Amino acid sequence: MKIAKSFARFSFFLALVGVALGLSAWRAQAWWSFASSPMTPQATADQGKRILIQIPQGTSAQQIGQELEAAGLIRSAKAWDVLARWMMWQDPDGGFQAGNYELSTGDSLQSIANTIWNGQVAQRSFTIPEGWSMKQMANYFEKQGYFKAKDFLAAASEIPNSDYPWLPANLPFLEGFLYPDTYQIEAGSAITPKQVIRQMLNRFEQVALPLYNKNRANTNLSLLQWVTLASIVEKEAVIPSERGMISGVFHNRLKKNMTLGSDPTVEYALGVQQTPENPLTYAQVATPSPYNTYVTPGLPPTPIAAPGVASLKATLNPEATDYLYFVARYDGSHVFSRTLAEHESAQGKIRDRVDAQAQKEQQKTPQKTGN
Repeated sequence: MKIAKSFARFSFFLALVGVALGLSAWRAQAWWSFASSPMTPQATADQGKRILIQIPQGTSAQQIGQELEAAGLIRSAKAWDVLARWMMWQDPDGGFQAGNYELSTGDSLQSIANTIWNGQVAQRSFTIPEGWSMKQMANYFEKQGYFKAKDFLAAASEIPNSDYPWLPANLPFLEGFLYPDTYQIEAGSAITPKQVIRQMLNRFEQVALPLYNKNRANTNLSLLQWVTLASIVEKEAVIPSERGMISGVFHNRLKKNMTLGSDPTVEYALGVQQTPENPLTYAQVATPSPYNTYVTPGLPPTPIAAPGVASLKATLNPEATDYLYFVARYDGSHVFSRTLAEHESAQGKIRDRVDAQAQKEQQKTPQKTGN
């Protein structure tokens, strides 16, 4: 009888333990489900607030959790500690990485942990279009809030020959060698003109320089001459199919010791931008300058813009042609001519068409009348 009673009591105790363990497990599961869920409800997770958080080198996993909780990105630093220990146990060689991270309150605890563990730092980008000059780049960076335009131009006048020995000797500034492309930088990090310039020189070294070295035996242009001529081709060519032809015309003129007669070189020299309504004047075209290829034979002393790979290739492989002249139609295309007479005739026809169009537009404009 006593044994039966003892067994009943023991069974009751085991049942209580089971219930307690079950209740604890349920409570633990409920706590974890809540603690690891996004701060923003799942239904509106895509509307979560994005927060930029910086994790310095040497920050412990526990500190990261505390900062995430303080920033309102996770519900519980204790839950973070549990997850961090689990991740470290699974991958002893891994770890959370320093950097700037753009995290969302719509992200779960696991998602945030994976982002920092994998070092998926926040990125922002800047894009330099083909054909931009250093001044245009400088103004762009200032407008984007990176740094002042004057600081960029000053840095671009310091030639890092020791790090980039392939740069031409006695180069006054880096015009033409700052490769036009889209670049990624870590969001939230301080960025300097020198860092940007090095990124662009590195890209030139990766993309443009091998192209020149591969074709070096097939051209009589030095690296500086190649980039300089390519920058003029870049500024002149609007339609890709004409790029090789334009290069061919310039090569023909150089062989015949003719001036290149390129409008963009005059614009670069004077710091102006012509339009169909306000073309370059005869006085401007006649203004002496090493960059004015109407009055100064040969190539300008430096590039006038940043050429892209298409113009660089076209300059190394000009299209075979007997054309010596071309004039813009102001729609992106050009009229190519073999003789000066043909060229002047084409210029006249284009000018007449532009003037006629301007007059037509003027007639459409309502005229003011007196009272």
